[in-house]
This record gives sequence, structure tokens and C-alpha cells, in this order.
Amino acid sequence: MLILNKTTGVFSKPSRRKPYEFLRSFNFHPGKLFLHKLVLGIETSCDDTAAAVVDETGNVLGEAIHSQTEVHLKTGGIVPPVAQQLHRENIQRIVQEALSASKVSPSELSAIATTVKPGLALSLGVGLSFSLQLVDQLKKPFIPIHHMEAHALTIRLLNKVEFPFLVLLISGGHCLLALVRGVSDFLLLGKSLDIAPGDMLDKVARRLSLIKHPECFTMSGGKAIEHLAKQGNKLHFAIKPPMQRAKNCDFSFSGLQHVIDKIIMQKEKEEGLQRGQVLSSAAHVAAAVQHTTACHVAERTHRAILFCQQRRLLSPSNAVLVVSGGVASNLYIRKALEIVTNATQCTLLCPPPRLCTDNGIMIAWNGIERLRAGVGVLHNTEGIRYEPKCPLGVDISEEVGEAAIRVPQLKMEI
Repeated sequence: MLILNKTTGVFSKPSRRKPYEFLRSFNFHPGKLFLHKLVLGIETSCDDTAAAVVDETGNVLGEAIHSQTEVHLKTGGIVPPVAQQLHRENIQRIVQEALSASKVSPSELSAIATTVKPGLALSLGVGLSFSLQLVDQLKKPFIPIHHMEAHALTIRLLNKVEFPFLVLLISGGHCLLALVRGVSDFLLLGKSLDIAPGDMLDKVARRLSLIKHPECFTMSGGKAIEHLAKQGNKLHFAIKPPMQRAKNCDFSFSGLQHVIDKIIMQKEKEEGLQRGQVLSSAAHVAAAVQHTTACHVAERTHRAILFCQQRRLLSPSNAVLVVSGGVASNLYIRKALEIVTNATQCTLLCPPPRLCTDNGIMIAWNGIERLRAGVGVLHNTEGIRYEPKCPLGVDISEEVGEAAIRVPQLKMEI
């Protein structure tokens, strides 16, 4: 955990002059009146530099994003110092583009909201440093945002979802199930005990050298797996979903990755290929790993729904499961979850794909939610910290495990 102050030197800050000149570049007609609260959201927790202006009715007035995907594809993964440098190079332009598109003068903002936890330390630092200078220049309230809370509440920007609801957050860096009882009130039911599903799928894609596949070379690892899986047989390899004996809501993906690695090595031997060459059976591997991941995620989510229903933590007549995060854009995994929600009389809601991945809109909206609730709005930013690792809510996963709920087997015919 790092404290940001004038003497830390943990990360270099842009000169104080830059934000001042940047703010002076806005020249909007005076007298324009905004009747609603307006929040600028800034997101730099991983490898996307994003910003957006959102009002309290959910209107997205302006947004901008710079993706680093192409750069990190070449290095085979995210290199934190590279991500940090790209954030530094792009953050001022992205914030300026979002504000310009919104036709909102910086002085008209109600607050500035920025991701401060969890994420890559070097990336978080860039967003926080820039935001604190804006806050200082504009004399506006600052709203520090928990990245996973923002993902969880994004659905309320688009749908009238009342508390409580269940959320499954699945991405390249996270995998968790939580009950959302309020803007800052979360009960953690289960989480990944090792790596996240998106990370695992990316590693399998790299191991399969899908960047060399003619149909996949421009895609991220997860997208390449989903695309290629359509051409493969999900049952070609006999792979059991992880943690079948553990009657809790935790996840595990490292064991599955190890099993897939062994399969790839065996197929390379059989086909007489060197590591780095694309297998003729790559589509079968992609289909198998995607199907096994979907079954594992669906089973753990099924147990979470049953737990909440038994404990009367969800509305018996209007239970909602929200699925968000980058992996939530995988349509195969969504279909597996649809089978679960149909069997449990729940409503499945997913933000559109562009709001499932990291974006500035979800940060600005979380700022709006907190501003309306009067929760976590700071008028003094002295000693504000960014936290690369930070749990979500109150952990009741042990209680879930002790309940040892048996999950009926569902046919995953997708």
C-alpha cells in the first residue's frame, strides 16, 4: 500500500503547470445550466486509459478511451512499466476528449471520481496523481472508487435494479461472487483461490500460439479462444471441472490451466510440432477449456443463488443475477449462466460488452451513486492512497462453505 504525498517519489507526477494549461483550453459559452449532478470518471487500473462524464440520470455526456491491447499483444502480456508509461502519455488527452465531447466545462463538474483500488500499482498511480491535481485546481470533491464495486453497479446505469442483487464479476484479474446490498455494502460469497479466468484463458491462448493463427492474430487471448472454440468439439478431451468436491462458492483455474498445458504438450508430440507452432487440434483445445470454464463458473454461481435463496438474502419474487467484467462478454459462458438462472427462477442481466470491460463510464456512474448516497465523498485528499490489492466487502465465504449446499446437475447444452 503506497501513500501519495509531495515527497514520496513513488511515481513521477506530471508538472502542475500541465493540468492548469489543459483546463484553460476549455472555452464554453457562459450561462449554460446543468440541472443534474455531473461526475468525471477516470480509470487507469490496468491497461486501458479511460474517462467519461455522466450525469445523475445516467446520461453519458462524453467518453474517451485509449486501449493498450495491441502493444501488450506483442509482449505476450501486460508489462506494468509499459502500461504506466502509456497511461502517462495518454491520460491528459483522454480526459480532455471526454470533457470536450460532453460540452461540460470542468468548473461545472460536481466531483471527480477515480479508480484507486484494486489494480496494477504503477497504473493506479498515474490516474490518482493526475486526478488529485485536477481536484486541487478545480476545488472539487474527490471520490475514490473501488474498481470491482464499479463493475458491480454498472447495471444500475442501464436498468432499474433494486438492492439486493447477486453479482458475478469475471475478468482477467478477478473472479468473485457477491451479494450487493447497497452502494457500498457487499457480502463476498466466493472468489478465485488462485488466478482469474481471463488470465487463464489468455495463458492458454499464448500456449496455443493463437497470435500466429490467421483468424486470431488481432484478438486478445480470451477473444481468440471464444472465436476458435466455435470450430472445435468441446468433448474431444475429457476434462473435469475444478473443485467438484468443495461445496462452496470459491473458484480455481490454475489446475485447469495445468491440465490444458499437459494436453497441448501431448498433442505437440503426436503432431511432431515444436512449442510455438499452431496445433491442428487447437480449436478442440479452445472448445474444451471454454466449456470447462463455463461449467465451473455456472456451478459455483448456482450454489451462490441457492445459498441466497435459502437464507432469504434475495427477493423471492424478483431475484437478479448481474454478470459483469471482461469475461462476461463471452457469450458461451453467458449461455451457461442462463441455464442456471432459468433453473432457479432468476433474472440474468449483463451490461453490454463495451461496459463489461474497463471503462470510464462505470467509474463516473459509481461516483454518481456515491454522491447521491453521500458515501465516500472527500473534500480533503491529504494522505489518499491507492491499493493494488483490496478485498470486496465483508467475506462470508466460510459461512457459505459450512452450508455445504448440494447443487443439482444441469445439462449444459450450449
